Amino acid sequence: MREEGQGGDSERERGTPREIYRRRRRRFAEKRSRAERRSLVISWSRLVTATLGLVSMITAVATASGDPAPWILLTIGAVAVFLGLVVVHEKVHKTEERWKVLMELQDEGLARLDRDWDRLPVPGMAPPPERRSLARDLQLFGRASVAHLLGTVQSPPGRRTLIRWLLSPAAPEEIRERQEAVRGLVPAIRLRHRLAREGRDLGELEPEVEDFLDWAEGGSWTENHPVWLWTARSLPALAWISGLSALMGWTPAAVPLALFVLSFGMANLLARPLSEAHDRISAREREMGAYAATLRALWSPEAETVRPALRDELRKGLEAEERPAWRHLESLQRRLDLADVRYSGSLRFVLNILFLWDVHTLWLLEEWQAGVGSRVQGWLERQGELEALSALATLAFEEPEWSFPRVDPSMDRMIGHDLAHPLLPASTRVANDVTVGPPDTVLLVTGSNMSGKSTLLRAIGVNVVLAQAGGPVCAAGLELPPSELATSVLVEDSLEEGISFFMAEVLRVREVMEAAEEASDHDRRLLFLLDEILRGTNSADRRVAVREVLSRLVELGAIGAVSTHDLALAEDEAVGDLLIPVHFRETIHPGAEDEEPPMTFDYRLRPGVAPTTNALQLLEMFGLPS
Repeated sequence: MREEGQGGDSERERGTPREIYRRRRRRFAEKRSRAERRSLVISWSRLVTATLGLVSMITAVATASGDPAPWILLTIGAVAVFLGLVVVHEKVHKTEERWKVLMELQDEGLARLDRDWDRLPVPGMAPPPERRSLARDLQLFGRASVAHLLGTVQSPPGRRTLIRWLLSPAAPEEIRERQEAVRGLVPAIRLRHRLAREGRDLGELEPEVEDFLDWAEGGSWTENHPVWLWTARSLPALAWISGLSALMGWTPAAVPLALFVLSFGMANLLARPLSEAHDRISAREREMGAYAATLRALWSPEAETVRPALRDELRKGLEAEERPAWRHLESLQRRLDLADVRYSGSLRFVLNILFLWDVHTLWLLEEWQAGVGSRVQGWLERQGELEALSALATLAFEEPEWSFPRVDPSMDRMIGHDLAHPLLPASTRVANDVTVGPPDTVLLVTGSNMSGKSTLLRAIGVNVVLAQAGGPVCAAGLELPPSELATSVLVEDSLEEGISFFMAEVLRVREVMEAAEEASDHDRRLLFLLDEILRGTNSADRRVAVREVLSRLVELGAIGAVSTHDLALAEDEAVGDLLIPVHFRETIHPGAEDEEPPMTFDYRLRPGVAPTTNALQLLEMFGLPS
């Protein structure tokens, strides 16, 4: 069933993202309301039908001495209608739930536009330990983070893909391919929302499916035990044939009885290895059904709104034996349904005696394994990439003023036009033109407290991350070389490890230096962002250390920005020629009333060193001696 009537997204969805989300939410609310009313009617109909069936059955019993046939027929009819209503009611419930989820998706879209993080579910993503510092400095994961902003990614493979894309810069050619796919998915709002809707079930799954993949790519029990397989095929057949022969009087009844007893004995003998083999597969039964539903979206009517070339590219790697992957996964689901009979003790007992059921269902599963099992890993990875592309496309849809960057190996600097922090709402973020580089230079960011220095560094870093993941950036334009990011923004001491604040800073700076050396050995340029570097020591020692650090980074061909309160650093002759100073400033309002702020910031980046500081004014504002 399609979400809406005929016609492509571009024909129906006009207006700003906020208008589109609100309009779609109203539409889905109306559809859900109709489904709720229909569900209520069916509930009353079920009650009436059940009552009618009960009354007619009692009447049939009461008139048993007369002519109960009409009442018996009425009872049978009522039961048939009741069962039909149960089936219809289940479908209506699913439809109602579907509209409910789609309403929630529109609400989440509106919350993302407002950067209202409390109304958005926090995705369960965490960076690997070696990238934890970068992720924390730039707010890549957790609440109010880049991953939170790209929260339509639901499945474990999708989350792993997004983590990899955010932390491992892609090559320029791959970035261009992702950008092309993201652009193509921007207008396909129905497809993106269907992927997100189907992915809701995936978000509740366990993150690992290694056991299942080990089975899918491993050996076959029935293939390794052909004698047991052929015995399981022949023994029940012989038992049934001899049983029919006994009914005809051609064979003694003891023969089929003995054969069925043999089947029972064989079932008990093989119970343990068969159960172990089944458990490895059935443990991931729900996952495979959910993945099938998500992948099926690419063959749904919603996918028809995507241009054919892109649709074919998205489907690449999701087919086997001329059938889409979701059909193979649904086939596995049907086979698992047959195997799950083993959870019913009495029925399993009977079926194993009559057919050696467990052996045959395992063979069916392993036949699927032999045919396409080795491709499952690739399907899940491709599905994760599809989710990540859809999340980036959703970001591009919601932020139409953002641009797609140019990542060019011929560039020797990062140039951003009207660049701002992506995690700030449009109503409050301030954009600035900023250039980092060329080599042999360092951008020195100065300014008073709270003026925007750290935010600028994070804005640069987050936009570079988005750029090299293949997504849009919060800028009118962004050009940069393939870059490896290294940061020192949020530094903490560790009481547990006995590391002081200054030592923690030193370790972070060493990581930056090592990253510069590694980047120089590859076709990437290190882009470093250092916020108040080495502030855990005295100003004289800090100035000497900073001088050495910046000189070494420049020698290694790195480009970057460093913020500081130490205005004398800009006048240091040893590094003065390297520094390109810019600053933020504040405006003091000495006669401000109680309701008015005594100090304001415009967050505009200006050339040169900051002409003022505000530490003393802040102390006075809070009644502290200055």
